[in-house]
Amino acid sequence: MQKPKVLIVDIETSPMTAYIWGLKDQNIGLNQIVQDWTVLAWSAKWLGEKKVYYRDVSCNKNFYDDKNILEPLWKLLDTADVVITQYGSGFDAPRLNTRFILHGMPPPSDYKHLDTYRIVKSVAQFTSNKLEYLTDKLCTKYKKLSHKRFPGMLLWVECLKRNMEAWKEMKKYNIHDVLSTEELYTKLQKWVPQRMPSVHHLCPRRFAVSWGVRPFCGSIYQRLFCKKCKMYYKGDKV
Repeated sequence: MQKPKVLIVDIETSPMTAYIWGLKDQNIGLNQIVQDWTVLAWSAKWLGEKKVYYRDVSCNKNFYDDKNILEPLWKLLDTADVVITQYGSGFDAPRLNTRFILHGMPPPSDYKHLDTYRIVKSVAQFTSNKLEYLTDKLCTKYKKLSHKRFPGMLLWVECLKRNMEAWKEMKKYNIHDVLSTEELYTKLQKWVPQRMPSVHHLCPRRFAVSWGVRPFCGSIYQRLFCKKCKMYYKGDKV
């Protein structure tokens, strides 16, 4: 039986631009929006593997057309049984779904979403649940990076100006977030609540039931459901 495929994901989006009348307590109307947000970059890796996938729009003629970089990410999500993010349930996942819908793409195959932000919040009370704080306290190899050359918002502004040095820093920053999230998850894995089963709790042989089929790379595989963990994953080739 195939082991579950576990994908760590992080995305970076462009800021919205709008006409505003001041700096405080602004209520932005739809007719004030000049440019809506899109995905600028993403990185992903399979849990425990060395290779990190990365795509950005730096080579696109139009930075706000992100379809070509989202298609390979959609394929990774479609083959994943579990997806791990930091605050992805509140940001990355719904934002990606928004772009998929706008591009007329179907939803990827079902996957279980494990959010390290939610895991920590449900079992502990750290001073902050942000990646910067948690990785500083818990991680030894991949603490969250700060982008010192282009601090704060400047990194996004310079990327949109086609500053390739800024894009290099964006790539480094984005990839490191995935590595940090992976290490953070390994530190928290034993603390995952039962309602959010962790990867090592999967029990495909004892509790698996057939749940139809799913396509993958031109072939058809069994779609299995773990009755104990309440998770879907890929079975044998049909």
